[in-house]
Amino acid sequence: MRKLTSTNAINEASLIRNCGVVYALTLIGGRWKPTILFGLLEGTMRYNQLRKSIPGISERMLAAQLRELEKDGLIKRTVYAEVPQRVEYELTPLGMTAAPLLQSMSEWGNRLRDYSSTNSHAL
Repeated sequence: MRKLTSTNAINEASLIRNCGVVYALTLIGGRWKPTILFGLLEGTMRYNQLRKSIPGISERMLAAQLRELEKDGLIKRTVYAEVPQRVEYELTPLGMTAAPLLQSMSEWGNRLRDYSSTNSHAL
């Protein structure tokens, strides 16, 4: 755990406080969160459906990312009192507000990938 009084921690806190892009990226950034959110744009999914739709993610990482997204109010977790237990995840209304951003980022990323594959010196 790093010191909260370090220059790096102070600078990061300032950026999060003062820059909307940085704040948004703290909520949806990283390797797995955009993929999870993008998958949930299709609708409600059970835990195993999510896990199978994201190649390479470990169960531990998926659970941790889902907890963070739930804590931040972007997804809703519903547990059904059944045997075996059924758990479903869906975007909250707040999470749905990220849909245009996620779709635009996906389109932009696909264009960049296409561009860089035809222009090997790019990126």
